[in-house]
Amino acid sequence: MTLVTFMTTGNNGKSHACPVFQWWSDLIATWSRGRNQMELVLQVYQCTQAFPKVETYGLVSQLRRAAVSVPSNIAEGQARLSTGEFKQFLGHARGSLMEVETQILVAEELGYLKSDQIVALLNRAGEVGRLLNGLLRSLPNRRI
Repeated sequence: MTLVTFMTTGNNGKSHACPVFQWWSDLIATWSRGRNQMELVLQVYQCTQAFPKVETYGLVSQLRRAAVSVPSNIAEGQARLSTGEFKQFLGHARGSLMEVETQILVAEELGYLKSDQIVALLNRAGEVGRLLNGLLRSLPNRRI
């Protein structure tokens, strides 16, 4: 595991180098690109506005909840106290992302989305998936 350092100020007011595991650096990088996760949510909300009213409590609700669940699970996992819990929530986020992709394909089959919307949504979901997978790979694999 690679260590990186950054400067921090201690209680005594003096600066010193503080080692941090590489996965923390990767987490920060992922969150700095976190706009992809929010953009996916926004795109889902925009695209589902045109769905038939009969789908308000069906596919629209499911798709929106799954999309919101992705960044929500990442945030909740990051707040947990152990790497294992964090990884578990990243797994939940990845599962929600797969739900989004599946529901986009269902909406396509039902004729609710235009081809350009499908491409944009699936491309954004792919970007989020790559970020999630990279973050998961960067976390330590130790068992407690």
